[in-house]
Amino acid sequence: MFESLSGKLDKAFQVLKGHGKITEINVAETLKEVRRALLDADVNFKIAKEFTNRVKEKALGQKVLTSLQPGQLLVKIVQDELTLLMGSEQSELQLDSKPSVVLMSGLQGSGKTTFTGKLALHLKTKKAKKPLLVACDVYRPAAIDQLEIVAEQVGVPVFANREEKNPVKIALEGLAEAKAQKCDVVLVDTAGRLAVDEALMAEIEAIHNAITPQETLFVVDAMTGQDAVNTAKAFNDRLNFDGVVLTKLDGDTRGGAALSIREVVQKPIKFIGTGEKMEALDVFYPNRMADRILGMGDVVSLVERAQEQFDEEKARQLNKKIAKNQFGFDDFLVQIQQVKKMGNMKDLMGMIPGMGKMMKDVDIDDDAFKYVEAIIGSMTPKERSNPKLMNHSRKMRIAKGSGTDMQQVNQLLKQFSQMSKMMRMMQVQWNINGCHYFWKHR
Repeated sequence: MFESLSGKLDKAFQVLKGHGKITEINVAETLKEVRRALLDADVNFKIAKEFTNRVKEKALGQKVLTSLQPGQLLVKIVQDELTLLMGSEQSELQLDSKPSVVLMSGLQGSGKTTFTGKLALHLKTKKAKKPLLVACDVYRPAAIDQLEIVAEQVGVPVFANREEKNPVKIALEGLAEAKAQKCDVVLVDTAGRLAVDEALMAEIEAIHNAITPQETLFVVDAMTGQDAVNTAKAFNDRLNFDGVVLTKLDGDTRGGAALSIREVVQKPIKFIGTGEKMEALDVFYPNRMADRILGMGDVVSLVERAQEQFDEEKARQLNKKIAKNQFGFDDFLVQIQQVKKMGNMKDLMGMIPGMGKMMKDVDIDDDAFKYVEAIIGSMTPKERSNPKLMNHSRKMRIAKGSGTDMQQVNQLLKQFSQMSKMMRMMQVQWNINGCHYFWKHR
């Protein structure tokens, strides 16, 4: 996410390295590179120019404190301006009605249906809501099937009427069904449409007018760059939507949409999709995103993800096992599963300050723990609870059963032994630190 932009901004700030003070000349040279980096990220030209002008205005005349270098001061100014550009404050969904209606809009292939499922899971698990999904895409083949599959994955009900071809009627029927089932949030999935398709734009306006949603969200693929901004403006002119959702931010996105869209439509970015899994949805915090773009990490989000997977009672039991030297491979496997639920490894590493730059050219496979799970799965219950039982014949059997070799089995046993000793010495919660130690030494 934003790797290219982060690297180019870092290079731009190197211009000020070694300078004792900020001058009009060295600021102009730095901001020329910053503007170039923004344009390469597909940020709107006018926005990039206005952004660098504001940074220049704030930077010139500032006295550099003795504890700061000019480059550090400019980074702080850019950080503040990036946060302002993306909206300053995090924007919550307004779900005060019962039931509250959220209408999804956007282009074909933007990820509306998947996002609908992710949002349902988010509202169910983090907001204690009871959502109902409504299938109003009557055009795309298997669109209703996809929504039903998504609904089953997240454990929420879905309303669909396969005989009806009028999405306005389906939306109204879905709203009535939500009231009957006492659901407090209705998520309406609509067909993807082009802003230039007058018939389909009129149709979504009709749906909007019929169900009067509390929130209308524009879902956009972040990889479409500047085109996403132009489309958002066209949709906003017709729907006056309440917020933007950026999907596929885990892909090869240049970041132009995230940096431009708020300024153009004056509507907040509310959520970002960071992966294919249903849990891969984050609330958008402009200040945290600015930190990540500038390579400062996002420790707060990392801790929040860890806390979501944290079970206090299990942690106490785990500490007792560690103290009694009873920590086994079953316990290790549980911790791996918890870390995997937090998101893809490269994204997690990028949240640690300084790690984003280090991991820039490192390709981390999301299935990095796959062979570890296979090896542990090939052990008997006794072997998992007591690794000291391992001998040559047992290792040979485990290697064959897991599709690995003796070297990999020995490597895992050695790492597990080292980590167990470290945990006994430290006696701390380790569900991040332990797995990070394993990753570092794998």
